Amino acid sequence: LADKPQLILYGPPGTGKTYLALALGEQLRAAGGDFELVQFHPAYTYEDFFEGYRPTPGEAGLGFELVPGALRTLAETARSNPDEPYLLIIDEINRGNLPKVFGELYFLLEYRDHTVTLQYSREEFSLPPNLYVIGTMNTADKSIALVDAALRRRFYFQAMLPTEEPVSLVLRKWMETQERTDDAADLLDELNRRIADSDFSIGPSYLMTPAEWLPQVWEHSIMPLLEEHYYGLGRDVRDEFGLEQLRKQLALGKASGAAGDVANADADTDAAESPEPEPS
Repeated sequence: LADKPQLILYGPPGTGKTYLALALGEQLRAAGGDFELVQFHPAYTYEDFFEGYRPTPGEAGLGFELVPGALRTLAETARSNPDEPYLLIIDEINRGNLPKVFGELYFLLEYRDHTVTLQYSREEFSLPPNLYVIGTMNTADKSIALVDAALRRRFYFQAMLPTEEPVSLVLRKWMETQERTDDAADLLDELNRRIADSDFSIGPSYLMTPAEWLPQVWEHSIMPLLEEHYYGLGRDVRDEFGLEQLRKQLALGKASGAAGDVANADADTDAAESPEPEPS
């Protein structure tokens, strides 16, 4: 963010993208700055994001007033406090119509030392250097392919994937803090190994629940995701990814691994007890 003040955290659901962005925001707030979160969706517009006219009741009847949106409000606050950091978090950034939402602000994301003329107020406006932007992007949502090159050029991108560190370690580390010894982390690793698709792997936060909730989380959160993802592909999702099926496979794997360890130990013992060959 110090190098490029716009960053996108991307990965499948349950990987802590929004959690991390909010944690960073709370740290900035504790340091004297502040943050704001907005959620993009298909109906979200430039008027919601930056500024637009809103109906306002008055003595002469209904009128219209130019109302600032989340970005303009936070930008003006940051401009008034240049020594403090301010953060705008855009959750699910790829679900909005990005060229329409950002409008002329695309230019300012890249050129913080320039101004543009705003389309409603006709004022000259710039983004202050102490305003940072973090967006979160869900790679399981096919709309990620619609992110245009202009936005990609203006943001750094940081992957948060369940199959790669540090996200791949999160569930085990959390279980250690809870003094849990059940098989939740092994099950998640095996599930993602079978899915074999980093962009659609299952994030650890799904299983960061009490151990006794694991069956219903698997049945009512994870299985519907998989059934939708593999719909029409002729795969038996429940047979392939069901909780009990994965547990049986893990048990078989551990049994075969233990048997292999015993066989290797016996071979080492036999080799050690074999007499040295007589010299010719």
